[in-house]
Amino acid sequence: MTSRVYVTGLGVISPVGLDAPSTWDSLISGTSGIDYISAFDSEPFETHVAAEVKGFDPTLYMDRKKARHLDRFAQFSVAATQEALAQALLNMEAVDPTRVAVIVGSGIGGLITLSEQFQVLSERGPSRVSPFLIPMMLADMGPGQISMQIGAKGPNFGTVSSCSSGADAIGEATEMIRRGDVDIAIAGGTEAPICPIAVAGFNSCHALSRTNDPKVSSRPFDALRDGFVMGEGAAVLVLESEASVQRRGVPMLAEMRGYGATSDAYHVTQPAPGGEGAARAMMLSLKQAGLQPEEISYINAHGTSTPLNDRFETMALKATFGEAAYTIPISSTKSMTGHLLGAGGALEAAISIMALNRSVIPPTLNLEHPDAECDLDYTPKMARELDVRTVMSNSFGFGGHNSSLIFSRPDNQP
Repeated sequence: MTSRVYVTGLGVISPVGLDAPSTWDSLISGTSGIDYISAFDSEPFETHVAAEVKGFDPTLYMDRKKARHLDRFAQFSVAATQEALAQALLNMEAVDPTRVAVIVGSGIGGLITLSEQFQVLSERGPSRVSPFLIPMMLADMGPGQISMQIGAKGPNFGTVSSCSSGADAIGEATEMIRRGDVDIAIAGGTEAPICPIAVAGFNSCHALSRTNDPKVSSRPFDALRDGFVMGEGAAVLVLESEASVQRRGVPMLAEMRGYGATSDAYHVTQPAPGGEGAARAMMLSLKQAGLQPEEISYINAHGTSTPLNDRFETMALKATFGEAAYTIPISSTKSMTGHLLGAGGALEAAISIMALNRSVIPPTLNLEHPDAECDLDYTPKMARELDVRTVMSNSFGFGGHNSSLIFSRPDNQP
């Protein structure tokens, strides 16, 4: 018998808040975290805006020496995990640590450290490169550091599937619990890509918005959209088997119902025509959840604000949901958080769960100019109260990755 899997805790570090409650409050009030780049001088670049995490102090989550030896993306993952564990009331000394997995995705890993050390190599020579470069840049150091900090001794690895990384981490962790491999999994995504080489690279492939007004630069599904806004941060969920939840006697935030993952097998950056691969991922998640399309209350779209993604995602939603696509509320919270790349799917899963718990749908900001090809209900401008019982969160990435997650209100919730 397949084990049911529940979410008992979540933690968030985002451009709109340093924890889950403040992130939620910002989203519901329509507060954007997008602003002019402060991490470096962006004057020579085409893009001058990003969604940075503001006021983050890593020494609130670890000692100063440890913080110096972690890239920013790994610092975020540790911080988000601490909040998630606190909400889940998870005392590692009271559980079998060999039955606790840590799976946290990152599309890019320690790019800030890597780029800084390339400059050291160029200016000061190979002998001056930091001995911490390799452990700081590796994409698996998010989950690795979490495992070491909390003493989790089960499977420990990072998923790397571009902008699906965080969603895939949650999906694969769920499958691990269902198989009976572990009882508990710390799963999510983390990313800190805001540095010159990343902005230059995404500019070169024409992915970032050139609209350098932070108020309107991210405008998913709007006819004037011209690219995504890069963001940073982390989100982590505590997933548990039904037996673990009962044994520990802790509240459940949501049931993890469905996971679908596919590949476009089409193009390195462009989605497959018509969103064919995305539609298959959504259909797989619905099938695993045992749900009909009309049973989904809300969809948190990938909604990057790029011309192709938003058009093809709309087509994929119509292919998946049929006529129900026109009646299900959808929103893209990237209009406020920017696109957190490998952490995006994890953040949006956490946001979807908060929508489930609070029966409120966050809005899509900056949806001012209707696009005839994006004609669904994208919850423009204002949050909406709704009886939210089942949510879908979608993530799609370069390389043709497509992932879809479904969460439902637990049976014991009204």
